[in-house]
Amino acid sequence: MDLGLNGRKVLITGGTRGIGRAMAQAFGAEGAQLALCARNERQVTETVKALRDDGVTAHGTALDIADHAALKSWIQRTGEELGGIDVVIANPSAFGIGATEADWQNGYAVDLLGTVHTVEAAMPFLEQSAQRSGDAAILILATAAIAETDFESAYGAYKSALVHYAKGAARRLAKQRVRVNTISPGTIYVEDGFWGNAKRNLPGLYADFFARNPMGRMGEPREVANVAAFLCSPAASFVTGANVFVDGGWTSRVNF
Repeated sequence: MDLGLNGRKVLITGGTRGIGRAMAQAFGAEGAQLALCARNERQVTETVKALRDDGVTAHGTALDIADHAALKSWIQRTGEELGGIDVVIANPSAFGIGATEADWQNGYAVDLLGTVHTVEAAMPFLEQSAQRSGDAAILILATAAIAETDFESAYGAYKSALVHYAKGAARRLAKQRVRVNTISPGTIYVEDGFWGNAKRNLPGLYADFFARNPMGRMGEPREVANVAAFLCSPAASFVTGANVFVDGGWTSRVNF
């Protein structure tokens, strides 16, 4: 199926590891032009090189999205250099899974305001894209933990707020043909990510969450990335305001 992403200009925050990198690879495979950022300069350089080696037009910048001035400057510069932005993917994670003051402060700066500033800075380019092609897209990464929790968590609370934010933006921007959706991944295994580290260092926690997966396994980043590519493509032109759980049935609630 041709998703219609060839030549589309896609901006991804947090695009060098795990789900973020898998999304960059998925969009690149569809012929999109990519601009990505992440905190670690070495990982940005390595990711961009790998994408270019695969024939993808890719650019990268090392920055911390908690530095909102630097974030907005990068988005403005990127939009001008690429000649527009058609898709924005906000993939933030302070990953404050606790409820300490630092968890709340970091989550507010990175997950919540990092996303809001990403969307606001990209909006002029997205509006131009929608006027030109009839379809532009924003995708925000949340978590299945918004629906299942055993304890209070800044991470889950801010990700829940992002789903609400996205729904409101989707309603407001629908007439402008700028679509806004969220994905809530379940337990996605990344060797150097949270679940890889938990398997090595917190085997009890890992075993508990693994056992909750009715498919008998954790997910892979590419399985989230494939959904992301569809949601951001013209093939999903009538999908906006959706929160798609990519969790292998991990959550038990009924999504009416």
